[in-house]
Amino acid sequence: MTVMETETTDSRNDTCAGPPHTARRPDGQDQYTISEVVAFTGLTAHTLRWYERIGLMPHIDRSHTGQRRYSNRDLDWLDLVGKLRLTGMPVAGMVRYAEMVREGDHTYADRFELLEATRRDVRARIAELQDTLAVLDRKINFYADAGRALASERSR
Repeated sequence: MTVMETETTDSRNDTCAGPPHTARRPDGQDQYTISEVVAFTGLTAHTLRWYERIGLMPHIDRSHTGQRRYSNRDLDWLDLVGKLRLTGMPVAGMVRYAEMVREGDHTYADRFELLEATRRDVRARIAELQDTLAVLDRKINFYADAGRALASERSR
C-alpha cells in the first residue's frame, strides 16, 4: 500500500477520514467507472480527467480497454480534495499537497504546515462570516421591530 493509499483509506492512521460510504463496494471489488465517480462526487468527467492530468489525483488504474477504474481510496482522496477546495486552498496548493503525499513520510512537517496555514485561513474566514452574520441579525431584528411597529400603527 502506498503512502497516499494509507493516508486516504486507513481511518486508524487518518483521523480525518470521513464516515464510511454505504453505497460503495467492498475493497477488492471497488472498480468504478468515471461515470459512477461523477455520480458519487458531483464532479464532471472533465474535472476528474483534469485532476489526473495536473497531478492532483494519484495514478488511476485502467481496464484492459483503457477505461479509468477508480477505487474506494480514489473516492476517499476526492473527498479530501473536495474539503480542501471548500477551504479556499488554491489548486496549486492541493497539487503540492498531493505531491508531498506521494513523496513520502519525510514531507510530514511540510504537509502539517500547509494544513495548519489552511486552517488559520479558514478560521479567519469563519470569524469574518460570524461578524457578517451579526450585522445581518441586527438588520433583520431592526426590520422585524419596524414591521411590528408599523403593523401596530395601522391597527389603531
